[in-house]
Amino acid sequence: MSSITVTAPSIRRPAAATRLRLTARGRRVLLALAALPLAIGLAFAALSGGSAYAGGDEVTASFETVTVMPGDTLWSIAEDVAPGVDPREVVDALRQLNLLDGGVLMVGEELAIPAAYAG
Repeated sequence: MSSITVTAPSIRRPAAATRLRLTARGRRVLLALAALPLAIGLAFAALSGGSAYAGGDEVTASFETVTVMPGDTLWSIAEDVAPGVDPREVVDALRQLNLLDGGVLMVGEELAIPAAYAG
């Protein structure tokens, strides 16, 4: 006859974990490695930052202007400037070109006319 023996499972304990210790030199090396991408990025930005405008010529833009009179609105100015065009398009172009927030105009203010409607 055969016999069956039951034994308790053996429990293995993990080896004692070793703690990582950095020396002062190791900390400096780790800090230098972490700062390296930042230093490369700053050097790249400093060296390539002036390439946006490489020409020595002055760039000037001239616009025809309209002086705002009492009672003028953007709509009435748009109709005077471009009579054959939808005033909504001209009003939008006037607002964008003159950086107008809303439709408030001051008497005596000079508005630049977009080149598409000047003439």
